[in-house]
Amino acid sequence: MKKLAALIAVAFTLAVPLHGCNTWRGAGQDVQKAGEKMEDAAKKRQ
Repeated sequence: MKKLAALIAVAFTLAVPLHGCNTWRGAGQDVQKAGEKMEDAAKKRQ
């Protein structure tokens, strides 16, 4: 029972700040830009 309550609390804690679509879109854009930077760095090393 305590594990279930802890799981619900963690899920709620993570879900509340990320509930908006714009938040998810922004996070996706950040990850995409980071990937592009890594690709650019890899191309420069070749």
